[in-house]
Amino acid sequence: MSSIIGHNFPQAVIITVASFTIVFTCCGINFAFGIFQAVFETLSQQPDTPFTGASPALIDLIGTLSISLMTIGAPFVVAWAKRFSPWLISLIGTVIFSASLIFASFGKSLWHFEVTQGVLLGLGTCMSYMTAVTIAPTWYTKRRGLALGIITSGTGIGGLVWAPALKAAIDSMGYRNAMRLAGGIAFGLNVAASFALDWEPETKARIQMENNARTSHMDGILKVPIVDWRVARTRRFAAQALGAVFQSAVYYLPLFFFATYARTLGYSDTAGANFIALSNACNAIGKIAIGYAADHMGRLNALVITTIISAIATVCFWLPSTIAGDLETSQGLFITFTVLYGIFASAYVALFPASLVELFGIQNFASVNGVLYMVRGMASLVGTPVGGVLIRSHSTGSPARSYEGMTLLTMACLFVASVAVIWVRVEAMVGPDGKLVRKWKM
Repeated sequence: MSSIIGHNFPQAVIITVASFTIVFTCCGINFAFGIFQAVFETLSQQPDTPFTGASPALIDLIGTLSISLMTIGAPFVVAWAKRFSPWLISLIGTVIFSASLIFASFGKSLWHFEVTQGVLLGLGTCMSYMTAVTIAPTWYTKRRGLALGIITSGTGIGGLVWAPALKAAIDSMGYRNAMRLAGGIAFGLNVAASFALDWEPETKARIQMENNARTSHMDGILKVPIVDWRVARTRRFAAQALGAVFQSAVYYLPLFFFATYARTLGYSDTAGANFIALSNACNAIGKIAIGYAADHMGRLNALVITTIISAIATVCFWLPSTIAGDLETSQGLFITFTVLYGIFASAYVALFPASLVELFGIQNFASVNGVLYMVRGMASLVGTPVGGVLIRSHSTGSPARSYEGMTLLTMACLFVASVAVIWVRVEAMVGPDGKLVRKWKM
C-alpha cells in the first residue's frame, strides 16, 4: 500500500478526507452560486430590493469575484502555508469564509454583496482550498490522479448537496437566513478539517530548511514562491499556462447560468436547481472515474481527451439548444450537454494539478501550482463577466437565443484550450536533447 500511496497510509487518508471536506464546503457553495443568481435576478425585477434594476452581468459579478479570487491569491497562500503551517492558514480562511456569508446576509445594496459574498468569500475560499490542493498531491505517487479526483470531486458532490439545500432553505426561510445557515455549517465542517492539514514529512523537512535560512521574519509573508526561470521559459510551461487561461475563462459560465438558462427553456426555478445538482453529480463522477483512469492511461493523455470532449459537447449540444426552433429538442440537447460538460470539463480541475507534478517535478510543484492557479483566477475574472454581458447581445427571437453569444464564447475558448493541452502533451514527449521520445503513458 505504501508503494501506491507513497507515504504513511493512515495520514494520507486523513489528509484526503480533510481536503475533500474543505473542497466540498468552500467550492460546493461557490459552485451553487447559480441558485443565488436566479434569486437575485428575480429580485432585480422587484422594487426596493438590494438588486433592483441590476443586470444579470452585474449580479454575476458577485460569483465571478468569489470564483476568481479563489485562485488569484494562490501564490501568497502557498507562501504562507510554507512559512507558517497549513492548518493555521486554512483555519483563518474558514473564519473569513463563514463570516462573509453572514455579513452578506445583512447586505442592503448590490455592492455589499459584491464585497462580502464576492471578495471576502473568494479570499476565504482561497486560503482553505489552495492549502488543501497544494499539500495533498505531495502525499501520493502512483495514485495521485485518483487521490486528486476524489478530493476535487468535492466540488461536484458539494454542488450536488448545496444547490438543492440552498434552494430549499431560501424557499423556507429566505435568502438571508439561508446564508446565515450555510455560514454556520461551513464553519463547523472546515474548522475540523483544517486542523488535520499538514505537509508530507519529506516536503515538511525541506520547507523547514528553507524557513531556517530566512533572514527576516517578513520573508515568506510578502514574498511569494517564484517559478524557477528555467521552468518558466520552457514551451511546456507556456502551453500549460495558455490552456489554463482559456479553459478557466469560460469554465464557470455554464455552472453560473444553468438555472437562468433553464428558465428560457420553460423549466421552473426548482428544475433549474436540479440542473445545477445534475451537473455537479456528473462533476463528481467524472473526477473520480477519470482520475482513476488517468493513473493507468496517463494524466496528460486524459487531460487532452477530456478537454476536447468538453469543447465538442458545447458545439454539438449547448449551442444547438439555443437556436433549435423546437422546445423539446432544445431541452433534450441541454440535458445532454449538462451531463457531458459535468463529466468532462470538470475533469480538467482534477487533472491540472496532477499534470503539473508530471511536467515540472515535485520540487517545482508548489511554485508552479500557485502561479498557474493565479493565472486561472485572473482569466475567470475576465471571461465570466464577458459571458454575462453577451447574454443580452442576442435578445431577439426565442428566449434561449439570448444565450447564443455566451455559448459561442465558451466553444471558442474551449477549443483553444484543447489545442493548448495537445501542445502540452507534445512538449512532454520532447527530451532534454530536443528530440521526440515516446512517453505515451504520461
